[in-house]
Amino acid sequence: MVQEYQSPVRVYKHPFELIMAAYVRRFPKCPLIPVFVDSEIVSESQSEDGSVLVTERRCTIDVEAPRLLKRIAGVDYLYFIQKNCLNRRERTLSIEVHNETFSSRVIVRERCNYSVHPENEDWTCFEQTASLDIKSFFGFESSAEKIAMKQYASSIKKGKEIIEYYLRELEEEGITFIPRWTPPLASPSAAARLQLPPPSAARAIPANGAKDGLQSREPSCPTELQTGSPDDKLDADYIRRYLGVLTPLQESCLIRLRQWLQETHKGKIPKDQHVLRFLRARDFNLDKAREFLCQSLTWRKQHQVDFLLDTWERPQLLQDYYTGGWHHHDRDGRPLYVLRLGQMDTKGLVRALGEETLLKQVLSINEEGLRRCEENTRVFGRPISCWTCLVDLEGLNMRHLWRPGVKALLRIIEVVEANYPETLGRLLILRAPRVFPVLWTLVSPLIDENTRKKFLVYAGNDYQGSGGLVDYINREIIPDFLGGDCMCDIPEGGMVPKSLYRTAEELESEENRLMSDSIYKSASIFKGAPYEMLIEIAEASSVITWDFDVFKGDVIFNIYHSKRAPQPPKKDTLGTHSIPSLGPMNAQLIDRSWVLGQDYSMVEKALTCREGESVQGSHITRWPGFYILQWRFRSSPACSASSLPRVDDVLASLQVSSHKCKIMYYTEVLASHDFRGSMTSLASSHSGFSQLSAITTSSSQSQASSTASR
Repeated sequence: MVQEYQSPVRVYKHPFELIMAAYVRRFPKCPLIPVFVDSEIVSESQSEDGSVLVTERRCTIDVEAPRLLKRIAGVDYLYFIQKNCLNRRERTLSIEVHNETFSSRVIVRERCNYSVHPENEDWTCFEQTASLDIKSFFGFESSAEKIAMKQYASSIKKGKEIIEYYLRELEEEGITFIPRWTPPLASPSAAARLQLPPPSAARAIPANGAKDGLQSREPSCPTELQTGSPDDKLDADYIRRYLGVLTPLQESCLIRLRQWLQETHKGKIPKDQHVLRFLRARDFNLDKAREFLCQSLTWRKQHQVDFLLDTWERPQLLQDYYTGGWHHHDRDGRPLYVLRLGQMDTKGLVRALGEETLLKQVLSINEEGLRRCEENTRVFGRPISCWTCLVDLEGLNMRHLWRPGVKALLRIIEVVEANYPETLGRLLILRAPRVFPVLWTLVSPLIDENTRKKFLVYAGNDYQGSGGLVDYINREIIPDFLGGDCMCDIPEGGMVPKSLYRTAEELESEENRLMSDSIYKSASIFKGAPYEMLIEIAEASSVITWDFDVFKGDVIFNIYHSKRAPQPPKKDTLGTHSIPSLGPMNAQLIDRSWVLGQDYSMVEKALTCREGESVQGSHITRWPGFYILQWRFRSSPACSASSLPRVDDVLASLQVSSHKCKIMYYTEVLASHDFRGSMTSLASSHSGFSQLSAITTSSSQSQASSTASR
């Protein structure tokens, strides 16, 4: 497996020329990097005007590896070829590195680039990418890969320190300014014709160099992306200020996942803090975090969770009897949520409001928690990505173990665990009664192991002494009902009047609405059995809009037009072959006897959609009649050459999971005078519809569904 690394943009608050003077001092060898033994210049060339200098070096590296491994490999040192291209006119330095030793067994590639900061010409940016592919290494491939990644991560961490070390050395020698390169002039008249700008005035290097200031963007670093353009990049100071201290490899995972989202969810992507939570929840395993995040983004989109805080109105009964609320912050600056679970009539709330309303309440708490974390990050000047929850269990008894109530609690926990990972910093459980172990036994299996480690349980009044509540919350904000002096504005709770209970039939009719009731529909596409839906258009110039996400596999999307209505499909398409039906199959609207170009026509160019992509678009109808939207399985080159009959393909697809695709889609037909979106063609309709970005807005359901990609 190829290991890849992508650095954030590291900013030096010094001019490019001064950074280059510090950089060249690293050669021929650098005592600050013990593994960098030596280097020699193999070749060097310069352009006629002296603006471009190309230098090729052979570098000797002493890798810290077990002696046995070195003996098996038969080498003491590794040799790398480094090619530097310095463009003084453009003020850039590009560096390319590849390994010379074991080049047939191991492929190492590294690219680095120094350039002028786009917003401040007196600052310098540095970016770095690398890849490692170990094809074979004497049976020690895994060990060699671990050693290489550890060594590389260590050298990355030291990279900026080394530049800053030589910057201080230059300052001690009195070198605080180096003029920019200017081309040689033959005569004064030539200089007049070129009208060269005067060099910048000398400026002293600040004592703290590139470490001064928290941000490298002017005037401030945004806490979220405003667009999903591939040109958007993260710089190291922004990560440290708003996201926290990450290792180089963790930074790389964040940037690579972010880049993947920019490519597949074009337009708007999740906030960086949100992406980082999913990476942490999967221990920075990029593939697992990507799958986890995509499932959550689809869920949020399907149920319009991004608009929950602005659109959902809490019922008055919930405001009166739900005993929870936000209360200041803990000692670490995390927002503090207080829940008096023992005083809450969980059975009454479930019977009066239903499971769905309680789930919305919990989701709104989590959404508000995310918002408060962002606010506290700005207030306290350090990254705050999670909150603290204080649960008071005084009054908890067997009525809280009512079976439907426990079932609702388990389902809520499952939804929260799947969509809000790493948002709970600490859970303080106070005054736990004897019945608590029973409840804990029921709910703990659904809680992630990393989350369970954040639980602190206190029985009786144990929380009042040393090691108790005051270790996590300032004494002056301890709620009055816990013996503190701070008034806590949380409902007292109490028993919900039975007169407000709803019938079982009413509750059952609304059950699971958040999970299943949606404007979006799901569909499976099998190899040889495309999914098709019919849209009848009575008036030309109507607009068909669509929005779909590809969950699994690759699909090909087509739109066809026919003047005549397709015949209703037979109930058992396999019956004519004397084969029993194996389950529900997709209805085939396009009859086999139809001829493309005669009975029906293709109105848009076929669009290939990859797994994980979100696609939006629209089509302005030219004629009335019947339009068929079709999603079909996209075979790999090897599979596409198969000559299996269609029925055999269907049977094979039912048995092989790799021959099945899944999508979630939404379509809408708009009259021409109602359509206000972009009429972008299908070919450019790949778009992101994740609405986690704060700039995502939608004035109406129809506008949200018909906004084509831009």
